[in-house]
Amino acid sequence: MKRPLFARMYARLRPTLDQAGAAEHRRRLLAGAAGRVIEVGAGDGGNFAHYPPEVTQVLAVEPEPFLRAQAHRQASTAPVPVEVVEGTADHLPAPDAAADVVVVSLVLCSVPDQQVALAEARRVLRPGGELRFYEHVAAEPGRLATVQRIADATLWPLFVGGCHTHRDTAAAITAAGFAIEDLDRFQFPPDRVTPAGPHILGRARLRG
Repeated sequence: MKRPLFARMYARLRPTLDQAGAAEHRRRLLAGAAGRVIEVGAGDGGNFAHYPPEVTQVLAVEPEPFLRAQAHRQASTAPVPVEVVEGTADHLPAPDAAADVVVVSLVLCSVPDQQVALAEARRVLRPGGELRFYEHVAAEPGRLATVQRIADATLWPLFVGGCHTHRDTAAAITAAGFAIEDLDRFQFPPDRVTPAGPHILGRARLRG
């Protein structure tokens, strides 16, 4: 899945966003994670430095070749063992119940079908496993939500790697069979309003 222009733009922009506060979001996302982790849509490996030592292994799945190459470089200095592999959210290269934790970070906006991707997360999680999520999502009803719908129906997905801004990802996680245990909603960046500004960050547990 080649998206060379978006991949290079993201790799340039990601460190700036981290300095503006996204690095702290990544740290919160991964705090307390332990055991075997599958990270879906690892991008350029921006999360790798934030994995705690209780994590024994990370399988980082990334479909875009340029970003995957960047992730390989980040993996070489990560504080925990990270294996970067090719794959997509709807076909994870892992057996059933292989992970204690699945991490989705700024990826469920761009998958073709959230329910298919979340079903794959369910499949690879052990019973009672955790889903950690950090995503930008649909705004509350109002002007920004209208802007999001217009953006999604026009050029935004084309220029931003298939991203859709007006997705109710928390509802999708619940509908996929997860029980959300922790959920924080916030605007990022906090100092300006953009279609991709509303965010959620939290944890969900696989039911049953």
